[in-house]
Amino acid sequence: MENANNIKMDRILLKMSGEALAGDKKHGFDETTVKDVSNQVKQIVDKGIQVCVVIGGGNFWRGRTSDNMDRVKADSIGMLATVMNCIYTADSFRSCGIKTHIMTPFICGNMTELFDKDKAIDYMEQGDVVFFAGGIGHPYFSTDMATVLMAIEVGADVILSGKAIDGVYDSDPKTNPNAKKYDSMKMSDIVDNKLGVIDLASAVLAMENKMPMMLFGLGDENSIVKAVTGGFTGTYVRACLLYTSPSPRDCS
Repeated sequence: MENANNIKMDRILLKMSGEALAGDKKHGFDETTVKDVSNQVKQIVDKGIQVCVVIGGGNFWRGRTSDNMDRVKADSIGMLATVMNCIYTADSFRSCGIKTHIMTPFICGNMTELFDKDKAIDYMEQGDVVFFAGGIGHPYFSTDMATVLMAIEVGADVILSGKAIDGVYDSDPKTNPNAKKYDSMKMSDIVDNKLGVIDLASAVLAMENKMPMMLFGLGDENSIVKAVTGGFTGTYVRACLLYTSPSPRDCS
């Protein structure tokens, strides 16, 4: 059975939550956290692994919790928050010697490039890191959806999801000290049990396209490198179809 230690990783999509980038500050950027992420990605790129990145916007804005604003406008602000996060993080990557490109589904002047699948793949094949900012460019879709969709479009082998929490639990570990962390699970478990790891539409899209996901604590020491090279301690989510016979990505 496929697991986190034997999955192919020639091209990965790194998803980072905005909250995780904020570190203990809970808002904005924690420079130490972002610099640590940059150094880890440099190690991965130097190994010949192709990397693209999606970052959430929760360290600046959570549109779905805004009750007094039109949802479309709130989501538009959220998209721009992800652009800000990508500009900041891409600059940190460049300071570590990584060439970066930021792509968006809408025009942002000369700050980003319009998304082009072939160009994004060309960049990654050259050893550059590509940031996908701005979600999918439409309201009502989360950065979870952008993450899964971009991973599928550019042919990533796996999604590495760095969060403020170190994996998937059966209940909230902040309120339940006896919460159990899963070492591995099926994507269908997230859907059936409404675990809230990613939104349901994104989970179904991942299942239909057999896109696995590794969830871990971004603040844990060397967590990104460990996810790629061994020593992964988060939760591995096997993304198999709900109604199929056994496939190359076994869900037994």
